[in-house]
Amino acid sequence: MLMIPTDNSQTLAQLKIAADGAARAIPPVWPLASSVAVNPYLGQTGLTLAETAALMARVSGTPVTMPRQWYRDRIASGAITEAHLSAALAASPHAGKPGSLTALQAALMLEPAPAKAVPTVADLAAKATGIDWPGIIAERFGAWAGGYFDKGQALWAAPRGKGAYAAWQAVASHDLTPEIAGLTGFGSLVADAPERAAEALACAVDTLALPSAALPTYFHSLLVTLGGWAHVARYELWQAELAGKSDETITDFLTIRLLWEQALLGRYGSKIGPSWLATIAAHEEPVEPSADQIVDAILQEAAERAGQTALSETLAEPLAGFERQPPVLQAAFCIDVRSEVFRRALESLDKRIQTLGFAGFFGLTASHQRFASDVHEHRLPVLLNAGLTSRVGSEGATHARHTARAERAWGRFKLAAVSSFAFVEAAGPIYIGKLLKDALGLKANKPPRDPKPFADPAPDTATRVGMAASILGAMSLTTEFAPLVLLAGHGANVVNNPHASGLHCGACGGYSGEVNARLLAGLLNDREVRAGLVDKGILIPDTTLFVAALHDTTTDAVTLYTEDQPTDLHRDAIAQAEQWLAAAAVLTRSERALRLPRANSDASVIKRSRDWSETRAEWALAGCKAFIAAPRMRTAGRSLEGRAFLHDYVWQRDEGFGVLELIMTAPVVVASWISLQYYGSSVSPELFGGGNKLLHNVVGGIGVIEGNGGPLRAGLPWQSVHDGHQLMHEPLRLSVCIEAPREAMTAVLEKHAGVRALFDNKWLHLFAIDDEGKLAWRYAGDLQWEAATETAPAASAAEMAI
Repeated sequence: MLMIPTDNSQTLAQLKIAADGAARAIPPVWPLASSVAVNPYLGQTGLTLAETAALMARVSGTPVTMPRQWYRDRIASGAITEAHLSAALAASPHAGKPGSLTALQAALMLEPAPAKAVPTVADLAAKATGIDWPGIIAERFGAWAGGYFDKGQALWAAPRGKGAYAAWQAVASHDLTPEIAGLTGFGSLVADAPERAAEALACAVDTLALPSAALPTYFHSLLVTLGGWAHVARYELWQAELAGKSDETITDFLTIRLLWEQALLGRYGSKIGPSWLATIAAHEEPVEPSADQIVDAILQEAAERAGQTALSETLAEPLAGFERQPPVLQAAFCIDVRSEVFRRALESLDKRIQTLGFAGFFGLTASHQRFASDVHEHRLPVLLNAGLTSRVGSEGATHARHTARAERAWGRFKLAAVSSFAFVEAAGPIYIGKLLKDALGLKANKPPRDPKPFADPAPDTATRVGMAASILGAMSLTTEFAPLVLLAGHGANVVNNPHASGLHCGACGGYSGEVNARLLAGLLNDREVRAGLVDKGILIPDTTLFVAALHDTTTDAVTLYTEDQPTDLHRDAIAQAEQWLAAAAVLTRSERALRLPRANSDASVIKRSRDWSETRAEWALAGCKAFIAAPRMRTAGRSLEGRAFLHDYVWQRDEGFGVLELIMTAPVVVASWISLQYYGSSVSPELFGGGNKLLHNVVGGIGVIEGNGGPLRAGLPWQSVHDGHQLMHEPLRLSVCIEAPREAMTAVLEKHAGVRALFDNKWLHLFAIDDEGKLAWRYAGDLQWEAATETAPAASAAEMAI
C-alpha cells in the first residue's frame, strides 16, 4: 500500500506530474460556436500507431485501426498489393512484427481478440452489484459540468467564482442520487474531503493504495470515462497556456473522478478487493503493443501506401494541351480540400483563369468584433495568438444591439419555466407559417453582409507594408498580377446544425473566412502599402484590383464583396468573373452530387442547405488524404477528387526557406488535426466520434450529448463520415507532399521536435516532389530519406546535398 502524507511536498509534486501527464493525453475540444478539428491522438504523437493501440486498449478498450476485414477487402480488390504489404512490414520498427510476408498474410486471416479496457473501481462495483455505477457517474458528472461550463444557454447559470473541484464539492455534498442508488455516505465523504484538490487527490490515491507505476495509465483511464467533458477541460488548459497562464480544471476533474473511486472502494471493497489488486497490477505493467496490434499497424500503413501509389500515378499523368495563358483573373482559395473541386472547375472554363491555394485566414491573425456584437471572434488558427484586432463601422450598431437584446429577452421569456407553457398555448398557432416555410426549405440563407471591416487600432504604414509583403511571399504571388484578383474565404450556410461551425474555416478558428479576405483586400488595395511594396521588390500594377469573396461550401455559391472597393474600371471584369464563378459552381455541385445521399443534380445540392432535417448537408473534409505544397502546374487539370489540401509554393522564390518552415509548422499541422479527427471518428467512433445526430441535444452551448444525459460527445457525428451504408471517409493518415530540397525539409524537422515527431512516428507521411512533379523521395524517419519506389537505400542528411 502506498502511503502518501499530504504534507510531503515531494510526493505531491510527483502526483502533480502524473496528473498533468494524464491531462495532456486528452485532446481538447472547442465550443460549438467556434469548433475546429482536433487531433484526437494529440497526446500520443510521441508514440507509434501500434504503441498507441496498446495504450488506448488499456485505458478505453477501443481500437485505433479498422477491423481486419476492411484490409482483407482492399487486398482482394487489388488496391493493396503484396508490394505495399512488404514495404509496410519492412518499415515497421517493432521487434515483435511478423518475420516474413507469408507470416503477415497468415496473421491477416486471423481475427484478433477485441480490445478490453482495464476496469476501474466503478466497473468492478457495477459487475459485483448489478448497479450501473459508470452510468450513474457519467450522468451526475455531466449534469453538473453542463451547468458549470454553460456559455449562455441555461436560464439559471451555475456560479463560476470557484475552481471546478470546489464548485463540484459544493454541489455533490448535497446530491442524494448516489446514496439512493446505494452509495451510502457519499455526501459526507465529499463534504469531509480536503478543500484543496491536490490534497484530495493525494488522499484518494492513498486510500486506493495506488503505486506510482500505476498512476499514468490509471489517471488517463479515469479521464477517458468522463468523455467530452475531459476534452472541454483540456481546452481550458490549452487556452490558458496560449495566453501564458495555467488552468487546473482538468486535474480538478481527475480529483473528482478519484473521489468516486474512493467512495465505491470503501463501499464495496470486500466484494471487489482481489479484482482491484489485479487492476492495479495491470496498470503497473509497461505499455507495449501486442503481436496483433503490430500487425494491424502494418496493415494500416500498407493501406496508406496504396493510397500514395494512386496519388503518385495521378500526379504523374501527362497533360497535353493544358498550357496557361497570361491571367485575366486570379482567385486565391483556402487550401481546404473542398476548394480543390471548385478550383479545378473554375480553371476548366478559360485558360486565362489562374487559381491559388493559401491558408484561409490569409495570414491575418484577427480577433474580430462583428457588427453590433461584443464578442471577439478569433478568426485565426487555434495554434496562434491574435496579432491584430478588427471591427466594423459603428453606424447603426447601438440600434442593432438594442434589437438583439430585445430578441434575447423575448427568447428567454418563451423558454422560462413559468411562461413557456402559457406561451405555447397562446402564441403557438402564430408560428404555423414559419414552421411550414422552414420545413419546406423555402427560406433562403443569406451570406454574411456586415459592413466593411477594418483594423482597430490600425497598424502603421511600415507594419502594413511588412504584413503585405510577408503574405504575398507566402502565397508565392509576387509577380504577374492579373487585373482582377479574388481572395476567397469559405464558410457553410446551413440550418438546424449544432456542428455548423465545424463546416466553416478551420484556419479561421471555426468561423467563415470573409472577414480575413476583406481585410487583406483592403490592405493590398491601399496606395501607401503598394508604394512601400516596391522597395521590397513587389510591384502591383495600378490596374490590379483585389476583391474579397466568400465560397459557400454547401451550395458552392460565391459572394463578391465589391462594395468594399467601388470601381468603374473593373466593372466588366467583375461581371465576367461572376459568370465564371456561377458556371464553376454548377460543375462543382454536379461532381459533389455523385457522393451525397439522395442528391441527383446540382439543384438538389442547393436545397440541402435549407433543409432542417438534412443530416448530411455536405461531406466537408471527409476523404482527405493528401497535402500538396507545390506550384499549381503540378496539380492543375488533374482530378484529386476533393481529397487534397493544395498550397501554392515555389521554393525557388523562398529565400532562406522561411515560407517552407511556416508551411510545415502551421498549415501542415492544422491539416494533420483535420485528417486525424476524421481518422479517429472513423476507426474509434465510440471514443472519438460525436455520436448520432438524430439523438443530439445541445448542452450549455458547448457541445452535444446523446439523449437526455451522459457524457459529452466530442468529435465528428457518425453522419459526417458514414452515409448509412458505408464509410465515406477512408481512414488514412495524411500524406504531405512538398516540392522543395530535402535538406531544407530536414532542417525544419531538426528545428521543430514536435513536428518531427508527427513524421517520425508516422502520424503523417512526408514526400519530396522532384523537378518533374513526381513523388521521388519518402521521409523514412530519424532525418533519413529513401527513394519512394523503395528500391534505394536510405540517404543520410550529408548525402542529400543538391
